[in-house]
Amino acid sequence: MEEKIYYCEGCGGVMEFDVATQSLKCPNCDRVVPIAHDERKLVEHSLTHHAMRTIRASEKTTHTMECKGCGARIEVEGTSRAAECPYCGSDYVLAEREADAVLPDGVLPFQVDKNRVGELFRQWMKGRWLAPGQLKHLYQKDRLQGIYVPYWTFDAKVNARYTAMGGQHRTVTRKGPDGKEVREVVTDWYPTSGSIRHFFDDVLVPGSEKMDSKLLRRTGYFGTKQVVSYAPEYLSGYSAECYTVDLDDAHREAVGTMERELESMARSEVLGRYDEVSNIHVQADYRDETYKHVLLPMYSTAYTYKGKHYRVLINGQSGRVEGDYPKSPVRIGAIVLLVLLIVALVYWFSSGPDMRADTLPAWEEGQIYDYEIEEDAAWAYLEDNLPM
Repeated sequence: MEEKIYYCEGCGGVMEFDVATQSLKCPNCDRVVPIAHDERKLVEHSLTHHAMRTIRASEKTTHTMECKGCGARIEVEGTSRAAECPYCGSDYVLAEREADAVLPDGVLPFQVDKNRVGELFRQWMKGRWLAPGQLKHLYQKDRLQGIYVPYWTFDAKVNARYTAMGGQHRTVTRKGPDGKEVREVVTDWYPTSGSIRHFFDDVLVPGSEKMDSKLLRRTGYFGTKQVVSYAPEYLSGYSAECYTVDLDDAHREAVGTMERELESMARSEVLGRYDEVSNIHVQADYRDETYKHVLLPMYSTAYTYKGKHYRVLINGQSGRVEGDYPKSPVRIGAIVLLVLLIVALVYWFSSGPDMRADTLPAWEEGQIYDYEIEEDAAWAYLEDNLPM
């Protein structure tokens, strides 16, 4: 397999992608070479049964690296010298068998450069006031890696019908056991229905099983309007993970996301006419479904503290930092004691000398508080609508 290394025509140095110019740039002589963007290559593919069963692989110009620790398979550009997994911090090595990689349709280039991302990480770490003090000294610049994370995007036109029960509040006056009038609110329920027309554009589904999906969501959304046609030059100086979620599984997750959004739309419509809503059922017809395979920018680092692994992600477009970190029992204990002290002082100064203990609120023995959790409504996807 041929390695793609971009040498500077001026001094012979190895050029890397530069965030400021969005071009290849030589770190030695500052020579800049623009990256060609071909809009014709950034296309939406029709979603068919055949597409969900088979994805055509294309020849690649990168190495497949396999982590010894977590098993992640990473695509590393020929100029990369990274030797640690961005997910768990372990060493990764050249895979025994090169993986066939689907050529991405598009890429969202990094908008945050490596120097600024280091400062963002330090600021985030300083703000973790529950973390142990020594944790703030664990930052190592060479362990914070830029990696392109694989995503699938899905578009669809939707015509949906929904049914629900709308509740209307009214106040009634009744006589209580003691003969006094009591006012209470009752709810009258009425069947209701409606229709929704919506276009879903670029519903994102991570193509990585190694990346924590909850942590990915916490890093915020990506502005996919800045996605450009794929060019290997964007990977120079960075790495990219191979997708491990196939198109069929990704599509099912996208359908679930669309379903929840449609239910939310139906809920909002009913609440525009009623005070409450329940028993929402949505039946949707999806048309003109398309998909893309894109790479989105993320900085990742992993560290170990007292034998436990932690991971931090930084959105390579917005710079938002999210991650896990250990909490210091000493600091948590100090905060709890401080809160208790403040409550005690407020109570002491607010209570008069004649304060009686029986005026304090009493908990009834065996008192139980129920919290009702609303479950998502069941929904069946009409897969027969897909072309063969």
